[in-house]
Amino acid sequence: MELYTFLRQFADSWMLLFLFSFFMVVVIWAFRPGSTKAYQDTANIPFRHEDKPAPDRADAAEVRS
Repeated sequence: MELYTFLRQFADSWMLLFLFSFFMVVVIWAFRPGSTKAYQDTANIPFRHEDKPAPDRADAAEVRS
């Protein structure tokens, strides 16, 4: 059997199964119970500074000091 034929058959069967399984695990991980709190902060990034722009890092360092 040629190497190409072997790799093609492997990709068509086991690798396809592996990639589908990996995709399903990622989807289940993203929608697992309790993940809402973990992703809430990330989801609200565009709405953090609606009234004014975020302060520069230098300005923020002066305010903290």
